[in-house]
Amino acid sequence: MVSFIRQDKLGAMALAILLVVFIMGIFASFFALHDPLEQNILMKFAGVSMEYPFGTDHLGRCIYSRMVFGIQNTVFLALLTMVCAIVIGVLVGIVAGYYGGVVDEVIMRFCDVMLSFPSQVMILAIVGIMGVGIENIIIANILIKWTWYARMIRGIVVSYAHKNYVLYAKTIGKSDSFIISRHLVPSITSEIIILGTLDIGWVIINISTLSFLGLGIQPPFPEWGAMLGEAKNTLITQPAQMIAPGMAILTVVACFNILGDSLRDILDPKRHNR
Repeated sequence: MVSFIRQDKLGAMALAILLVVFIMGIFASFFALHDPLEQNILMKFAGVSMEYPFGTDHLGRCIYSRMVFGIQNTVFLALLTMVCAIVIGVLVGIVAGYYGGVVDEVIMRFCDVMLSFPSQVMILAIVGIMGVGIENIIIANILIKWTWYARMIRGIVVSYAHKNYVLYAKTIGKSDSFIISRHLVPSITSEIIILGTLDIGWVIINISTLSFLGLGIQPPFPEWGAMLGEAKNTLITQPAQMIAPGMAILTVVACFNILGDSLRDILDPKRHNR
């Protein structure tokens, strides 16, 4: 950790910001100053103060408290979506890359079909079929994203499957499960971490965008994209309402991208040298 901070101060700063965000999200009830759902119409559009650090919205709700609780519905749900998509994609990609043949062809052709459609169109179609709600958005993102991970992991596994230590393990009669768990999975772990870190920003923007359109988290529950959707109705008269959720999304996505680049340089030094 010390060497990481010394080598990449920008990456360390991004990691520190994300850690603060995670801690605030986990202990949201401790950091929040008010109930995020509490309405006080008498305090409508109140300015910045000690009691309301970011002011209040059109219903008199504390924007800061809603921002803190919104971490759970924005960042944490995006992480859950990413983990599920990666797990499915890694399992399918390992099977396709390791066994090859007909299994590989069937899986890759299915992935090609899924990836041939624009992701946003597919997500909107799935949400349209399954209905509005954050659960359906998560399912839609997982269904779309795992195919991309399966294809990426499959290519990585193919490159490792012909390494001498894997061929030797096959020669001495080691089982497929042993080779996969002891040789392939440790070899591709760094690539999985890099892919996931670089791509989490896309999921956050996706969930926030769909919530902004009214397809995700439903009122009155706080979510950064949904807060932007509510703030757009008062854009002319109260433009400051969009600053907090907009900057939060921008900052967190940028930090994940910076951290992903830093991890790629550390875990894949050959690519960094190129």
